[in-house]
Amino acid sequence: MRLLLDTHAVLWWFMDDSHLSRAAGNVLDDTANQLFVSVVTGYEIVYKQQSGRLPSFPDGLSRRLQQAGVNILSVTLDHALAAAALPGPHRDPWDRIIMAQAIAEGLTVVTVDPVFGRYGVSVLW
Repeated sequence: MRLLLDTHAVLWWFMDDSHLSRAAGNVLDDTANQLFVSVVTGYEIVYKQQSGRLPSFPDGLSRRLQQAGVNILSVTLDHALAAAALPGPHRDPWDRIIMAQAIAEGLTVVTVDPVFGRYGVSVLW
């Protein structure tokens, strides 16, 4: 399975947080699955760390993702245009880019956020 992790899924997985569902934890730990994280997730995590809302990862985010075997998904112009074209009312630009990436790349998003499903995105939680 090809999975795109929403920001909170990355955080809860790395922090071994009980908020991560058992189903999500199982697919993230299954080495047969391909895991992806959008570059916008990196931005969102570091932004929240710098504003004091999240602790830093001891080894840094890049190293942690690499150690976990996670693929980094860049934002293409097509992703950006598709995100901008998504209908309202959801206004979170990072979620919209992740939605557009999931649709364009045929990925299932690991997220607790029900809004993704309302945009036709395949979701696992």
